[in-house]
Amino acid sequence: MAIQRYFRDLPVVSIFVIGIWLLVSIPQATAETINIKFFSHVTKMESVMIPDVDGHAASFVMGEGVTVFDTGEMAWHKSVVFSDLTKGSGSIELYTTHTLLDGSAITTHTKGTVKATPAGVVTAQKWAGDIIHGTGRFQGIKGTVTTSSKRLQPEKGELIGKTIGEGTLNYTLPSK
Repeated sequence: MAIQRYFRDLPVVSIFVIGIWLLVSIPQATAETINIKFFSHVTKMESVMIPDVDGHAASFVMGEGVTVFDTGEMAWHKSVVFSDLTKGSGSIELYTTHTLLDGSAITTHTKGTVKATPAGVVTAQKWAGDIIHGTGRFQGIKGTVTTSSKRLQPEKGELIGKTIGEGTLNYTLPSK
């Protein structure tokens, strides 16, 4: 009886031991976090009024600015934004590429919301999404990003006000 039990349990124990050995022996990617602060301005904007309700507009916006990483590194970012807003509130979708001084880059794709006062003055923006591409030392990067920002009042001649904000990138890089 003991011999039968030994031979019955041996495959299960063997699979368990081999599984543990594989998990320990394969190098795992380490999750990392970078906090950022950024300042952006609009370089191009095209809007189309949608006649279904008062103040409804669909827009395509291009912007650029500076990103400062909590590591002390700086990057120049460029963004493409698609928005669907009614009186300043609604949804946004962004693609942003942050290019660091060494030429490495991180590209994100995010979606979020814009909040505005009843008069249409934007008060807050929040978005979240994925890190979709990296170059240089960020080649193979995978992860997520969350961001929030506020828009400053537009100065004379500006399409819309500048944006200041902060966010967090949680990511892994492939093992080398």
